[in-house]
Amino acid sequence: MREEVESERVEIKPARSSNLLRRVGLYAALMLIAFLVGFVPMWLKARESGNNLAATERTLSLARLQNSLASAALDARRGEYEPARQAVSQFYTSLRADIDKGDDSTLTPAQRDAAQGLFAGRDEIITLLARSDPAVADRLSDVYASFRKIVNG
Repeated sequence: MREEVESERVEIKPARSSNLLRRVGLYAALMLIAFLVGFVPMWLKARESGNNLAATERTLSLARLQNSLASAALDARRGEYEPARQAVSQFYTSLRADIDKGDDSTLTPAQRDAAQGLFAGRDEIITLLARSDPAVADRLSDVYASFRKIVNG
């Protein structure tokens, strides 16, 4: 009879430890599920916000480029050639930096290729502004119209 009691005790202990392991595993799985229920929606929202931020930054960058070129054209029309020269120089510098970014550029590959043509008259425009030549206003207006066409399609 004593042997029967000892064998029963031995059988009970493994059952209790496997039951305990099962409970711990269940609790761990429940905690993981609870964590994921909270984490996944926040991760999706953060990803969406990041995409919205990237699109907004792209739009802002293009607006800044367009603004500096429009400012140069307006200043040249008003006879303020030095601020116009600085603004057009800033435009070309920013455009070159943006094009050089490659795939990280705010411009699409087709827009980058088309924008390369804007650099053809850069030196001449800056020289005309430095000489205070009134004919530069029309040239800047043409460059502005070309840039808008490139950006807006």
